Amino acid sequence: MSDSKRINEDFSLEALRAGDRVEFARLVEVHSGLIYRLAMKMLNNTQDAEDILQETFIKAYKYLSGFDGRSSLSTWLYRIATNEALMLLRRRKHVEVSIDEPLETMEQLHEPMQIIDFCCLPEKELMSSEARLYLDQAVSQLSPNLRVVFLLREIEGLSTRETAEVLSLSETAVKTRLSRARLRLREQLSSYYGERYADQIRERGRLPQGERI
Repeated sequence: MSDSKRINEDFSLEALRAGDRVEFARLVEVHSGLIYRLAMKMLNNTQDAEDILQETFIKAYKYLSGFDGRSSLSTWLYRIATNEALMLLRRRKHVEVSIDEPLETMEQLHEPMQIIDFCCLPEKELMSSEARLYLDQAVSQLSPNLRVVFLLREIEGLSTRETAEVLSLSETAVKTRLSRARLRLREQLSSYYGERYADQIRERGRLPQGERI
């Protein structure tokens, strides 16, 4: 279960809609870590992430009176933060970044050059700090459309339905983009893990020194 699910709706919507500052401060305290983490992984910049965090709660406070409660508060906050992050990316790169744009127009569809089966590597190799850093770098190189779906599903732990609600996409579109994000990451990580897999085999004397998988 995701962090957002565990801490989710223990708030008074009536108080929040009425502008209760104490209740809103509690909302900020509970959700700010999740929003900051998402913004940081989307933007890879601490100042940008802090700006998104601030803007998210400014807009939340402004529009809470109209929050209809059909989605969870956490989903609603994720939606605000995601929109703010995508708008910032658009301004930064001077290109149109839209979560609604057909994926095929932004992604060159291709088959991976090399795929390594990571199952044969020990868990300590897969979960090392170096490997996590490499994964973060690979995620940052995904297009915004793929990155945000991957982060919401795999890092924040939202369900397919929740992710679809945040991004105003169909569940089918979420599944498609998640699949393509995983494929892109698997391709990028193949080189990294391939070297380590080769080292494991060399240590067992099954692969001549210098030979690659």
